[in-house]
Order: sequence, then C-alpha cells, then structure tokens
Amino acid sequence: MIKNFFKIAFRNLFRNKGFSAINILGLAIGMASAILILLWIQNELSYDKFHEKTDRIYVANNRDKFNGELWAWNTTPKILGPTIKLEYPADVEDVVRINTSGFLFTVGDKHLNAEGYFTDPGFLATFSFPLVHGNAKTALSKIDDIVITQKFANKLFGTDDAVGKVVRLDSTDNFTVTGVVKDLPNNTSFDFEYLLPWSYMKKIGWDDEYWGNNSVKTYILLKPGVSQTAFDAKLKNITINHTANTEDKSTTQVFTQKLSDRWLYSKSENGNYVGGRIEMVKLFGVIAAFILLIACINFMNLSTARSEKRAKEVGIRKVVGAQKGGLVSQFIGESILIALIAGIIAVLIVQISLPAFNNLVGKELYIDYSSPLFWLFFIGFILFTGFIAGSYPAFYLSSYKPVKVLKGTFKASHALVTPRKVLVVLQFTFAIALIICTIIVEHQIRYAQNRDAGYVRDKLVYSPMQGNVEKHYDLIKNELLSSGAALSVTKSQCPITQRYSDGWGWSWPGSTEGDKKTDFVRMASDANFVKTMGVQLLQGRDIDIYNYPSDSTALLLNESAVKVMRLKDPIGQIVKADGEDWHVVGVLKDFIYESPYEKVQQLAVQGPKSWFTTIHYKLNPARSTAEDLKLAEQVFKKYNPQYPFDYKFADETYAMKFKEEQRTGTLAALFAGLTIFISCLGLFGLATYMAENRIKEIGVRKVLGASVANITTLLSTDFLKLVIVSFIIASPLAWYAMYKWLQNYSYHIDIEWWVFAAAGLLSVIIAIVTVSYQSIKAAIANPTKSLRSE
Repeated sequence: MIKNFFKIAFRNLFRNKGFSAINILGLAIGMASAILILLWIQNELSYDKFHEKTDRIYVANNRDKFNGELWAWNTTPKILGPTIKLEYPADVEDVVRINTSGFLFTVGDKHLNAEGYFTDPGFLATFSFPLVHGNAKTALSKIDDIVITQKFANKLFGTDDAVGKVVRLDSTDNFTVTGVVKDLPNNTSFDFEYLLPWSYMKKIGWDDEYWGNNSVKTYILLKPGVSQTAFDAKLKNITINHTANTEDKSTTQVFTQKLSDRWLYSKSENGNYVGGRIEMVKLFGVIAAFILLIACINFMNLSTARSEKRAKEVGIRKVVGAQKGGLVSQFIGESILIALIAGIIAVLIVQISLPAFNNLVGKELYIDYSSPLFWLFFIGFILFTGFIAGSYPAFYLSSYKPVKVLKGTFKASHALVTPRKVLVVLQFTFAIALIICTIIVEHQIRYAQNRDAGYVRDKLVYSPMQGNVEKHYDLIKNELLSSGAALSVTKSQCPITQRYSDGWGWSWPGSTEGDKKTDFVRMASDANFVKTMGVQLLQGRDIDIYNYPSDSTALLLNESAVKVMRLKDPIGQIVKADGEDWHVVGVLKDFIYESPYEKVQQLAVQGPKSWFTTIHYKLNPARSTAEDLKLAEQVFKKYNPQYPFDYKFADETYAMKFKEEQRTGTLAALFAGLTIFISCLGLFGLATYMAENRIKEIGVRKVLGASVANITTLLSTDFLKLVIVSFIIASPLAWYAMYKWLQNYSYHIDIEWWVFAAAGLLSVIIAIVTVSYQSIKAAIANPTKSLRSE
C-alpha cells in the first residue's frame, strides 16, 4: 500500500515536471519566508523569559500627569529600591537597581572603554545570567568587586582565567574580578560588559536620596504567591507619602510591570503600557501567515487546474472500488510529500539567507538543529502546510463522478466566480496591499528625513568628557581652535541628538500652580552653543560665561518653551528651577533633538551651573575631515593620554533615528517582493496550463484570421480582471492599516491618491509580464500542429 502510494506520487511529480517545480519552488520560498519571520517572532516573544524567577520579577514604573497628559515611565529614584525592601518585607524577596555607567578599563598596556551597570548585590541571584567562574551570591559583596562578561574578559586578559585579576577604572581605583558572566543571550533587554557594586557608586558620590531624581531602573522580586495587583495597591502612593512633608511634594504614583512584558509593551498611553514592539510582532505574524497561505494557494490553484488530467485516474479508481476517503488520503499524502521536499529546500534557503537576514533585523538568530522542539515544530509545520495546501485539491479531485468522467462529459467550471478565481484574488489582494504599505512607509521615512532638523549637522562632532577632559577643557578648547581643527567649541549636558535630563516644578512670572507640571527638556552650555550647533537664534544672545560671568545661571529657551510659558517678552525673565534663579538671555528656533517623527518639546539650555558630559566641536571645512580629526586626536591625547580618542558625527547619530522605520520598510519591501514572486509563479503556471487547454481554440481563431495581439489580449484579459478586482479590495484595506500606523507619529504624511495609482499600475504591469510570455507563445504557435488531430 505504502509502496503504491509513493509510486503514484512520484510518477505524478515527474510526469508534470514544470508544474511540480513551480509548486515546490513556490512552497519552499513561502515556507522559508515564514520560517525566517517566525524565528524573529520567537526571539521577540522570548525576551527576558529565560530567567528562572521571571514570573516573580517586576519593573517599577512611575505614573504622573505632565503637559495635560498622563504619562508612564520606568526610571525611578535611587532611594525607591531600598525603601520598598524596607517597608514591604512580607511581599518583597529582593530589590535590584541598575544605573548605566561607562569607564576606561586599564590592564597593563591595554586601555578599553566599556559600558556596564552599577547594581545591588542581589543582581546575579535575581536574574539568570550564569557565571562561568565565581559565586553569584558573593561576587558583588565588596566595594572593589567587579563581574565582567566572557567577551570582555577575552578583550582584557585573552584566554587567561580572569577571576582574581586586577583591573583599574579611570586611572583611579583598582578592582578584583570576582566573576565572569556567560555572554548575554540575544533575547535580553539587558546590555552590559561589567557589573559594579552599588556601594562603589555611593563612594564616588553618584548616589542620592532625592525622590525627584528619576535616573535608575528598579527591579522587584516578589515572594512566591504575592499578587501583583495587591502589591501595586500598597506601592501606589510610596513616593507621595515620602515627599508629603517636603518642599518638593510629589503627585507621582508607582506601579509595576512584569519584566517579561517590558520588551513588547513599552508604549505609554494614558498612563498605561498598551503597545510597542508587540504591534510589530503581530504585523509580521500576519505577514508570515499570508505568505505561507499564498504559497499554499499556488499549490491549490495549480493542482485544481491540472484536475482534468487526473480526472480519468479518479474515475477508474472509483470504478474499481476506491473510496473517497482513500482518494483524499492519497492526494493529501502527495501534498505532504511535496511540502516535505519544499521544507527541506526551505531550510537550505533559510540557512543561506540567515546571515543577511540577521544583519537586516539586527539580531543573531539561528536554527538549533540539536533541539527536539525544532524537529517537532518542523514536522508539524510540514504536516500543517501539506494539509492546508492539499486539502482543497484533495476534496475537489475526489469528488468527480466516475460516470461523467469516463463518458467524457466532465467539464471544468467556467462560472463567473470559482474557488480558483477567489484564491487568485486573495493572493494578489495581499500582494498589492503590501506594495501600497511599502510605498507609504518609504514615503513617511523620506518625509521625516527631509524635515529641517533646525541645526547644522555637517562637520559637527562630539566626544565624551572622560578622564581629564573636563579638568583641561579650556586648554583643549583653545588648542582645537588655534590648531585650526575646529571653528567653534562648546560643552553640553548631552549630545545634541539626545536628551539626558528633564525637569518640572519650575515657575516664572505669570506661571500658575498647574504650570509646575510642565516638563522641560534640559541641555547646558558654557558658550558658543548657537555657533557650534548651528541653531538659529531668534531673540537675545547666546550664553557666554567668558564675557558675562553671571551667565553661569543664564538660560536659553526654544520656541516651544516660550509658547507654553506664555512669555511675550522672555528676555530678562527669571525662571526658578532646581533651587536656582535662571535669567533668560535668548530664544532659539525649535530644533530636533529626539524623534524626527514627533513634535519638538519645550527645551531649556542652562548655563554651566548645570553638569556636563559632552564636548561638541565644529570641524574646519577648509581641511578634510580626516585632517581635522587627526589634529583633534593629537589635542585630546595631549591632555587625556590614558583614554582613546572617541568621537561621533552628529549627522550619523541623527541618521540612526530612522533605523527602526527603515528596517520596517525594508522588511515590508522584501516580503512584498517575495509575495509578488510567489503569486507570479502561480500565475505563470495557470497561464501555462490555460494556454495548453485552449491550444485548439487558439488554432481555430488564427485560421479564421485572429492576430497575435487579439489572441494575446484574449488570453491575458481573464487574469487582468482578477488583478483589478484584487486592487479594488486591497486599496481600502491598505489605506486603513497605514492610516492607523501613521497615527503613531505626530509628524506624518497624508496618504495620497498617487500611492494607490502607482501600486495598481505596478501590479497590472507585473501580471501582464507574467502571463504575456505564455500568451504570446500560444498566439504565435503554428495552428496546423494543434489542429492536426481534428
């Protein structure tokens, strides 16, 4: 029985090599695309779920009203963690805080910059980052302990055992390596090269007990059986209660979010996390399902199109006693066999394309062939695909009436609406919808890229103020200018392309109590902010402590800040913030420092009473960039010899703001292309079969005087009608999907008619190109050959 099944299956495969190749290739590409997307989805859904205690780990969040809207955010005061641990011992097993830091590591002649965390001793016991060497319970117990990752250990010590070795941080303090963490998995939101004890952060004066300083992340490990809802009810007013008797009374509420949800749900809406990356996961899950469905539709269409050639087989088998169930099993078995062959090819395609796909999505995805779960999934995937692809053809073919088939009265359906036409329409509906979405995504990205950033990014460079840079800032600044490497220099609280700090509780002439809930983004400068950054000054002057010593408390406001503060004449006004009186010296035109897709928020650039992290310098256009940087490196090395010369271009950093949307657009374009290709494979196969079936009709028409153009048009029209119907269905669906997507951005395009016209024209051209080869081939064939048997 089994031998007979395989004999029939392979005989049918080889008898129709062209159709078999199209079927297998279409299924293989569809399955490969689905596997790639599913690998990405599996990675996204597994973020931070590998921790043994993940079901009890929660992230502390704040919720408060600013600028008239309720916001949620996950940075908290440093004092929150120990307070929670102290006040809720019955509910909390441990609390772990992390504060991002960066240091220069020195081992012998090696000097390496690295980024990691200050954290509490319970970090390694709370989270499942296994140690290759060391004890997780004691690795961070002393002030001079340090834990490093395997990768960083290899950079510092090569293949030697790192535990017990000494490293020097910022040429200041020595630390002993007490543990080596296994390299972080590719499905964690944590990103560190080292872990330092919180006690060291306290020693260097970076710790504080101010409830208004939301600067660290706090993770809470609840005891088994403790309800998140009940705990949140207790935790809600902790900040409010602890600031009730202070000058800085807070209205901020605290709540928790599951660590395993944080990666997917990070978008705040009305004070709750309702979306984020989960929306992308759902989108590409739908794309994977439809690509696989389209590949299955190809199989269905081509199998039913060949039905007349297998009709007599079905009729004879029924006459000799074959039951419908046996025939269905035969045809579904054949489709599963084709799916198996296609699946093997798909895995090969995935393996070949995985490096490029990883580069595109910015991950390190892989297929774990040693995992039984993979093989279970693969077998299930083959069976599912084979059943879906073969179910309709199986029931369609097995339903033939043997009397009609053997009498020769069996006819294929020529109805206006047939299952085959519906399937073709479904295929092209999805393909055209993806084309429309891809065009709109690309248009939105270009729209944001063309938005005026408000400052001159060309030749603007910034470096971190590490080591002795701040100490020798004036000397470095003067030599950068005197050497001709730079035309202008300033220091700032953060890079021009980012925000490090914001604040509220400010007051000014005419402000109300409600204005204290207005959130201001903060930067800082000593002098030449306007000249160096290339921003536009609308009123007043720049901050300049060298000519105006009182500018240590000077303030520059942007247009949005002036508007929200309702200041008609801002110059000279006093703004009370952070315990200081700041005097406004200038007004800046709004410039983009965060997302180019969002409106610019109110910004205040403070004088040097604030703190600094970054030095900006405008390179000299009279020289090449390489020459300018070489001179700049010499200056930095002269005054900060222990540190590598680290710099970034503002234009490159700004371009990174489009990375996520560009990735989405590229993936949409890629899968749109694959969808179209798979659909066209099916269309080509159907056109081929149609031409074969109508060869005698074409011969008669040619004999009666029909031209090649007439016949080509005749054969192509049916398919073009289906594509046009697909376009009519796809357009409103794509419009709605893109309309909802664009609402995520304050600064976005309007969906224009030409997008649909372009997609419709493109789909028609693709369809014509696909079917025209077979149509023209049939039209120019010699009619005597097709009519010889008549």
